[in-house]
Amino acid sequence: MDTAVRAWLLAQLGTTTNIPDLETRYTRLGTARAVALEVLRERLAALLAQPATINVSSVVSVGTAENIKAYERQIALLEDGQPPAPDDPDDGTDGGPGQMGLMYLVERPRR
Repeated sequence: MDTAVRAWLLAQLGTTTNIPDLETRYTRLGTARAVALEVLRERLAALLAQPATINVSSVVSVGTAENIKAYERQIALLEDGQPPAPDDPDDGTDGGPGQMGLMYLVERPRR
């Protein structure tokens, strides 16, 4: 894992992320996007395993529903190819990852 990939992963996952763990995952998975998705899915699963809200009347109220939604949005963006990772393969098209080319429909000649 080079410095550009490490910087991208830390930007996606936060600066407190364990770098040796990221390097191990990168060696196993091969791409920065796969590493980020795996870490985010683990974090989302940990949040889903806990109660979404905890209320103590007139004392404190803690909710994780917005955090769950934020993780789901970030995972969806990464699955769609945004933001581009430094080690994403170049598909040779003008559009970014997840973009399709232009297809023309042409009428077939009648027999």
